[in-house]
Amino acid sequence: MIEFSATIGGKPAPVGSVFPVLNPATGEEVGCAPNMGAAELDAAVAVAKAAFVSWSAQGDEALQAACAAVTAKIEEHAAELAEIITLEQGKPLNGLGSRWEIGGAVAWAGYTTGLSLPVKVLQDNTQGRIELHRKPLGVIGSITPWNFPVMIAVWHILPALRTGNTVIVKPSPFTPLSTLRLVEIMNEVLPPGVVNVVTGDDKAFNLGGAMSAHPDIAKIVFTGSCATGQKVMQSAAATMKRLTLELGGNDAGIVLPDADPAKIAEGLFWGAFINNGQTCAAMKRLYVHESIHDAVCEALVGYAKNIPVGNGMDEASILGPVQNRMQFDKVSRLVADAKERGKVLLGGAPGEGLFFPPTIVSGLRNGDALVDEEQFGPALPIIRYSDVEEAIRLANDSPNGLGGSVWSSDIKAAKKVASRMACGSVWINKHGAIQPNAPFGGVKASGVGVEFAEEGLAEYTDIQVVFA
Repeated sequence: MIEFSATIGGKPAPVGSVFPVLNPATGEEVGCAPNMGAAELDAAVAVAKAAFVSWSAQGDEALQAACAAVTAKIEEHAAELAEIITLEQGKPLNGLGSRWEIGGAVAWAGYTTGLSLPVKVLQDNTQGRIELHRKPLGVIGSITPWNFPVMIAVWHILPALRTGNTVIVKPSPFTPLSTLRLVEIMNEVLPPGVVNVVTGDDKAFNLGGAMSAHPDIAKIVFTGSCATGQKVMQSAAATMKRLTLELGGNDAGIVLPDADPAKIAEGLFWGAFINNGQTCAAMKRLYVHESIHDAVCEALVGYAKNIPVGNGMDEASILGPVQNRMQFDKVSRLVADAKERGKVLLGGAPGEGLFFPPTIVSGLRNGDALVDEEQFGPALPIIRYSDVEEAIRLANDSPNGLGGSVWSSDIKAAKKVASRMACGSVWINKHGAIQPNAPFGGVKASGVGVEFAEEGLAEYTDIQVVFA
């Protein structure tokens, strides 16, 4: 077991106590993290605020060079970071697991490094010149979840750095170790105080809540549940913080009657079960036309039953355990209810420890818990429909609106259906394929603001209009 240090002001921060971090595959302690409180948060904010003065004065080329150096450091330590992720998060090293996550983090960091927000000339004539400038906000507070601990931290931190802000990141208490190491690595090439990290078990002191309310934090970037996002928004209101909230999604997929079950089975599986279903933009509900319902179920089950599930440190594993007991219990509850209402086609019974096999249930409908609630785990409900209008209505019948997908052999027809889905992103014949050059965000209860691309970069700035 390794004791990881928090980095504040470019050096290890003294801390009085620590809390254990468990491997969800074995239940064993893999390390411990600092259990920090108000004093440590205030110290981190103070050094980040001080560092902002010189960091925000850097020219665009200097900021770009610094971000390139950070990207190179992450890539240099890819193997180490991937192993820490697997040990604390549970996802396998292989497949769409921790090595894939680090690869994604490097790709996002590199792409973000290449972005810029140049001065925009709105008017330049005899009546005068008007310029639109993008100005950094100050200290950014990043609160990250446990499902992609390094990649989501990179999503938050790199655009903040690229636009001249300083950062305090607070990872989930379930997966703090990889973020602690990530920030330590970043500080090898960054000035002290530009990126800092605070951790806690959230039992005696709510670090996230304190960050949301802190008067010297200018913006909160939060990825997590809708319920927690609402609390962040409420606590941030008093200080008029800027917010980017990427919240839960109960994403729907619609399979049109002309789809080929055999061709879409693999895409359907990974759309739903990537990271064991523990992904905001995973497909959580699948609506299939009655004419091909049974064939789609058969093809999907046929693919899913051959996916190896096991300890993530085993090179043969493709899916791992559910990350924590709370989430495991939620999946177990929803599947148990679904077994009473529908037909289990695969899985359905909890495994040992936190392992839960890929589970597919048919015969459900809107109103059933597994359909209406975001399961955030390896269980997919399949709902039969008879009319495309009905499918669109059912897919949109949710307070969430993060992503959606349409599956069809006719791209033109699929796009027509996609345009009527109430969600921030829609995919055709795939699901959840986010990219750093495409803005990503939700509608309705699934969030506020967007991430990625120039639109996401701009969210780390205020507009200043200069009239000359």
